[in-house]
Formats: sequence, C-alpha cells, structure tokens
Amino acid sequence: MTDISHLISCVESLPNGRVLCVGDIMLDRFVYGDVERISPEAPIPVFRILNENAMLGGAGNVARNLVGLGAGIDFFAVVGDDPAGREVTALIGNLDGLDARLITDRSRKTSIKTRYIASNQQMMRADEETVAAIDDLTRTSLIDGVKFALEDCAAMVLADYGKGVLTGGIAGELIELARARGVPVIVDPQGQDYTKYMGASLVTPNRKELADATGMDTGNGEEIIAAAAQLARLSGIEAVLATRSADGMTLVRNANNYAHFEAEAREVFDVSGAGDTVVAIIAAAIAAGVSMEDAVSLANVAAGIVVGKVGTAVAYASDLIDALHHQEMASGEAKVLSLNSAYDRAQIWRSKGYKVGFTNGCFDLLHPGHLAVLSQAKAACDRLIVGLNSDSSTKRLKGEDRPVQSETARAAVLASLEYVDLVVIFSEDTPAKIIETIKPEVFVKGADYTIDQIPEAKIVAEYGGETILAQLAEGHSTTATIARMAKEG
Repeated sequence: MTDISHLISCVESLPNGRVLCVGDIMLDRFVYGDVERISPEAPIPVFRILNENAMLGGAGNVARNLVGLGAGIDFFAVVGDDPAGREVTALIGNLDGLDARLITDRSRKTSIKTRYIASNQQMMRADEETVAAIDDLTRTSLIDGVKFALEDCAAMVLADYGKGVLTGGIAGELIELARARGVPVIVDPQGQDYTKYMGASLVTPNRKELADATGMDTGNGEEIIAAAAQLARLSGIEAVLATRSADGMTLVRNANNYAHFEAEAREVFDVSGAGDTVVAIIAAAIAAGVSMEDAVSLANVAAGIVVGKVGTAVAYASDLIDALHHQEMASGEAKVLSLNSAYDRAQIWRSKGYKVGFTNGCFDLLHPGHLAVLSQAKAACDRLIVGLNSDSSTKRLKGEDRPVQSETARAAVLASLEYVDLVVIFSEDTPAKIIETIKPEVFVKGADYTIDQIPEAKIVAEYGGETILAQLAEGHSTTATIARMAKEG
C-alpha cells in the first residue's frame, strides 16, 4: 500500500472514533461590504454593509470540523443568556452526529467576534465577551458532565481561548480525568504557562505562541525543535506540534525525536480557524486508532485546505481524500473535485468577482460537438464547472454497453481542456443537486433541447440564474460514432 493509499484509509476510518470536545465557544460574524469614500466627520473609511453571515467559532469550529470528518462527538461549552447564546445553540443544534451540552451562565456574555471585510481584506474586528473564570456551580456541572462522557470517548480536545471555561485549574482537572481512563488529550493552547496542561498528549502552539511560552527563538527548524523539546520537558507534556504557517508543522517529543511536515503549496485566502481544523483532525484520527504521525500528516493536508476557503472553514473528509489524490495527479486531474470542494472553490471565485458557469453531460467519446458546447459555455462565464455523469449514471441513461471510457478517464480528459476549470462527477441521473448546491450564475445546455425540456432550468430560474442554449456542431454524437464503428468493424 502506498503512503497516499494508507492515509486515505486513515481518513476512511475517522467515523470509527468518538471525540469529546470542551472549550470556549463563540459566535463568528462576518460582515462584508465595500469602502468607497472617507467620512466627512473624521479621517476614517465609510464601510457600506452588503451582506453578513454568522458561524460557530472557537470550540464550536472544532466541533464543525469533527462533524465534517464524520466523527462521533460529545461537546461541552458555556454560553450566556443572551441572543448570541441562543444563536450559538441553534447553530450547534444543526450539526449532525453531535451530542452537545451548552451550560447557560446568566452572569456571562456569549463571546462574539465580528469581522468587517472589504475587497477580501479584513479591516477591523470587534469583540463582545466575558473574560473570567466560570463560577463554581457551572464548573461542577461541566466537570460532572465530562466525567460521564469520557466513558464512551477515545480522545479529548481542549479548545482553550482564555475566556474562562478552561481556566482556574479546570484544564488540569479534565486532563487528569482523561488520563485516569487512558484517553489521550489534544490541547489548542492559550497563554504562556503550559504547566496547566501537564499530562496532555499533545499541544499545538503556533510559532509565536511557542516563542512566547519558552522565551526562545523559533525562527528556523532547529530553533523550533529546541523550543518545543524544552516546552514538553518543563511542562510535563508528551508531545508538541509547532504549526509554522507556510513552513508546515514540526512534531516534537524530545530533542532527538521529531519530524517535519512540509506544507503543501497553495493559495492562502483566509487563515481563520486553521488551528481548530488541526486539533479536530488529530483528535478524530487518534480516536480512530491512527498513529500520531499519520494524524499530523492528515492535519497538515487539512490546514492547507482550509486556508484556501472563506471564513472559519471546515475540512471535510471528502476534501482530504481529494487533496491526497491530487498529490499523485497531474495538474489537469487536480481539477476533479467533490461537490463540497467545488462549492468552496466557487465561493472563492465569486468573492473575486468571477461569474460561475455550469454545464453537464456524459462526455463518453469527446468530439467536436462537445467542444462546441464547452467553448460556448466558457465564453458565457469566467469560471466553468462541468458536471460529469458517473459510470453507473451513464449506463442508466445510455444503455448497458456504455460508457466506453471510465469516469476517471473521462474526467481526466475534460480536466485537461483549457475551457474547463473544474469537474464534478455525479451519480444521479441529473445534475440537479450540483446546481442547487453551487447555484451557478449561468447554466449552459445544448440547443437540441428547449428551455421547457430542461428540468434544471427551473431551479436556475428560481435563484435568479440564466440558462443558455448552446449551438451544436452538426453531425457529431457519441452514439452515432459508436454505431459507425460497429458497422465498419
């Protein structure tokens, strides 16, 4: 089995583990707009709000990532008795496979972080929160709940943002409870005193956090190894994973036991929440019986995925498998993505002002008729996504002797074309699910249909998109080509 195949099998095992996540939850708000003038009242930009959305942040984003990986989850956090707390509760309730206990503390505000973004740049962040240790009653309720949940979990994540849920010795008490049951603990740390995490299996400081905690230089690989080894020794922590941004990650158990993991080169769009993704992947993998080194390898791949997404993003299991496949693929084949990955890519394109187009077909034996439709589709948009019928779907539509070429071969040929920016393989008879998910601004279909005969055109019209009929190149079809070959043979 190749290294890639082995890691893919590790991804496929992730639903086998159950993870307990405890920490500071928050509401991440993203306000998008533009700035076109300076205020006449003061020398400050005038931010015109265009749209906004909210998602779970902090420990909530760790939970989102765990759900995306298919892991079973027990989740504990504290919210205030306020509108933000109720919004957080509703968002948590929408996550499948998560058993959550949100403890309400009337004396606290639910943490809100509001980011204002214009022209793909974050201009300002505004925070509303309570930064204080939780009261004794809340503390007792939290620890009692964790004691019970640990009976069924194979790994625990502590997501510490310094807001109070894990301060005052709570982190250490939870680690002791986990160790007594043989449950490994992964910590996303906060602050400079790491002795509060004594007994943890792994902590994940970034380069700056490692320097602040040790007072040592962390400018290069050798310095990071020395600092991480010192941190592990003095704090009683089994291993340190130093995240190094574009330089990847370094896993250190001691000065003589370490491993570097090089980052996969890719466009960085937004680093928000990448640390949450790292701890989620590692915890899910360890809970499923994956080794620490393999877990970090997966986390390294996942970090590269989420920095290419918008906002506090999630790396799904399908994203990981896509990325691992692409490490062995040619550049053209790397355009073949899952629907989740295609959706994220489309969102990035739109944020840059690109119009997204879509067309679909079996594309069994590529001929001039196909190229005519693809060229017209590309001319109608900035980025073209092609939906490709899978082998099973093509067989249902075209007959038992089809397709002539496998879906992998057909996808590779399509992806090599300059017209095509992305390929999504679908197993349904129609691309309705892709269209409903991605919502392309333009949907292109061959003119051998009328708008009334295209069921997907109604979906496109409902969200305000446009359906275009492409002119066909006469005398070309796969069915006719196959029939002629059979006759001549």
